[in-house]
Amino acid sequence: MLTLDHVLVQWGDWKLRADFRIERGARVAVLGPSGAGKSTLLAAIAGFQPLAAGRVLWDGADITPLPPASRPVSILFQDNNLFPHLTAAQNVGLGLRPDLRLDKAQHIAVEEALDRVGLEGLAARKPGQLSGGQAARVALARALLRRKPLMLLDEPFGALGPALRVEMLALVAEIVRETGATLLTVSHEPADAKALADGVILVADGAAHPPVPTSEIFADPPEALRDYLGQPG
Repeated sequence: MLTLDHVLVQWGDWKLRADFRIERGARVAVLGPSGAGKSTLLAAIAGFQPLAAGRVLWDGADITPLPPASRPVSILFQDNNLFPHLTAAQNVGLGLRPDLRLDKAQHIAVEEALDRVGLEGLAARKPGQLSGGQAARVALARALLRRKPLMLLDEPFGALGPALRVEMLALVAEIVRETGATLLTVSHEPADAKALADGVILVADGAAHPPVPTSEIFADPPEALRDYLGQPG
């Protein structure tokens, strides 16, 4: 279980508060207007954003003091965070060892992760030789290989076309089901939330609100979500 215990993130006068729990294995979309703090919320969970107050816990253990690499988290960023001078296989291998000194079993695991996301035969290509969808798959393969119980997606598929984005989200859903990971995904697309998530966290007005079942929140959206969706009150 992921617990945000009276979390406060603050930059000057800007504040974001969060106080809720997410059950293991849940798939939760994070929605809200631009600048509300959706990416900041994920960064706080992953350890990239310091807290002004509160704690982040996983299964009851306080992970707030831990650096990002020591947290039970894999995060996919908007730019996929690939190193242009490394091959697809090397970029994936970083999920196992930052120095890339992989043993035979680890090399096999990298190949299997690339195969799992549909990149058979592309291990030697560098990011510049890959399409946007293929680069996103490399980042997903790296997250898959790390086998962390909490997967955070900060719109890694936002630059893809609608059909390819749907395909990638379906692949994420398959992987989450297979691994039992807990998923939080930032999105600007309500359709993506409806297709992938069983709950929605609304980030608005300085707060990340506790998750609400997806069907419930879209059936009767709160005012901030109606404004975001452009729906009349």
